[in-house]
Amino acid sequence: MEHKGLDAYGYFEREGSLGQVQAQFKGVVAAARERTGEAYGSRLHSAYVYGSLPRGTARPGRSDLDLLLALHHEPTDEDRDTAEVLGRGIDEDFPEIDGVGILLYGKDRLLSERERHDLGWFLACLCTPLLGADLAEHLPRYRPDGLLARETNGDLADLLPVMRGRARAAATPEERRKLCRAFSRHLVRTGFTLVMPRWQGWTSDLVESAEVFGQYYPERAAQMRAAAAAALDPVADPAVLRAYVEDLGPWLADEYGARHGTKTPRA
Repeated sequence: MEHKGLDAYGYFEREGSLGQVQAQFKGVVAAARERTGEAYGSRLHSAYVYGSLPRGTARPGRSDLDLLLALHHEPTDEDRDTAEVLGRGIDEDFPEIDGVGILLYGKDRLLSERERHDLGWFLACLCTPLLGADLAEHLPRYRPDGLLARETNGDLADLLPVMRGRARAAATPEERRKLCRAFSRHLVRTGFTLVMPRWQGWTSDLVESAEVFGQYYPERAAQMRAAAAAALDPVADPAVLRAYVEDLGPWLADEYGARHGTKTPRA
């Protein structure tokens, strides 16, 4: 029987572990743990690493380090400035990675009912504990159902105007490559969660996500496979960004809304 990231009862198995971090990235993760604790001190409740590093699929010099930090309070401007300095320092000191992304949230928000099937699910299922007490102990178990699909990626229609504006404003090849990477990832993951309840499983692998999507929407399969490739090796072609925000993105947003509804509005 195919595994599909679920246990025998159909619940998500937590993705990744520190034991899966490849040898060449262990120093990065150790530094992230130490420096995060030093930077935030008593403000920090817990820290998590997610993405390709704890999945053991990171590519030296190509993959980024992704961290989620849970604070005892809602993040302040000072907390955000600290995160910027922290991320920049780790990125500069470790050529094994290409960038550092840090998400900051107050622990009460992460545990709130409003975020139960979005940030709560993300922490409980896709984040690996790095420092502090694990908030996942206070969260439920999750299944790949329509509610999860709606609350994770059911806001694409609202995001498209922002994506269009960023695509128009990108003036350099490097800016367009960064947007290509971000947009590609978002669209592939949204395409996967669109079909996730029907497929009844989970994967974070972008290539596999595109293939699963293509089983249900063969007429769009080639576009999604191309987006998955661009997420791994982004291009600077403005025509690719235009196709995302003018064709694939709007179609995906309409189909998503029709099948799962729209995400509960956030403040």
